[in-house]
Amino acid sequence: MFYKLANFFANDVAIDLGTANTLVFVKGSGIVLNEPSVVAIDQTTKKVYAVGLEAKAMLGKTPDHITAIRPMKDGVIADFQITEMMLREFIRKSQKKKLFMRPRIVIAVPSGITEVEKRAVRDSAEHAGAREVFLIAEPIAAAIGVGLPVDKPSGNMIIDIGGGTTEIAVIALDGIVANSSIRVGGDELDEAIVSYVKRSYNLLIGEQTAEQIKIKIGTATKVDPQLEMEVKGRDLVAGIPKNVKLTSNEIRDAISEPISQIVDALKTPPELAADIVDRGIVMTGGGAMLRGLDKLLKEETNLPINVVDDPLLCVVLGAGRVLDDLHMYDRILMHGSHD
Repeated sequence: MFYKLANFFANDVAIDLGTANTLVFVKGSGIVLNEPSVVAIDQTTKKVYAVGLEAKAMLGKTPDHITAIRPMKDGVIADFQITEMMLREFIRKSQKKKLFMRPRIVIAVPSGITEVEKRAVRDSAEHAGAREVFLIAEPIAAAIGVGLPVDKPSGNMIIDIGGGTTEIAVIALDGIVANSSIRVGGDELDEAIVSYVKRSYNLLIGEQTAEQIKIKIGTATKVDPQLEMEVKGRDLVAGIPKNVKLTSNEIRDAISEPISQIVDALKTPPELAADIVDRGIVMTGGGAMLRGLDKLLKEETNLPINVVDDPLLCVVLGAGRVLDDLHMYDRILMHGSHD
């Protein structure tokens, strides 16, 4: 009886705790929050100054006493305390009414996560106010979010390219049959762009500028006509602001190394079942939006590549569906030392 009342009075939550962005789904309300995984800390008081969009706007621009931090790296927690603060703030923001009970939380995590990293996620969520914490592998959550029949014996292959990781998995009968998790994602593309501009033009640009370049003119294949973008940075020789014009083909060359790592990971799964050859690979995550990446992967694998309509939302929507029926999806949840 108490358990039923607790579930009635709590706003249970599903979270895609990403390296770049955190998305929150509230049972009965859908996706209520989609903000950058960034926290600004006041070093004088050690308190949270800003979280999410407001904190991201401060990256590289804060006064001495305020530090903007991204507490997630490669899809896992790099700073336990800051992640806890960020989760607490996002959970608070996502709850419109005062809660009688602490919520149950489903969190999507990389499939290659270690037991220590699982414990860090659980502990952070519990300290941030969760009553119970359930973990689900990102590729399974993405597959459920897309609407793939994960409970059927026929294999479904998914590639989820996030900010810190690329998850590749073949899913059948509510489980991962084969998977590969590499710590390469959107962040590595941004870093490659920063390095290229520094090396080629002696120009220093920030993470946010690199991300804008990737979004506006980034491409995995040659485009004709070329896209162009004017970029402002600091000249490393003269120390003054300078503008340069970049082209899409330059950016393609700049990001070729991390892209080739993603291609190699996709080409290494075990024997592909006939149903995957027929059905192809479903592509989700923010990286799925990079121009020409689906075309490149198709050329390299000789398999159909299907990019979903809202690649950024698949993981949190899948975690939300699991939240709606935890009993039905119990077999696909990650069970560890806390369970």
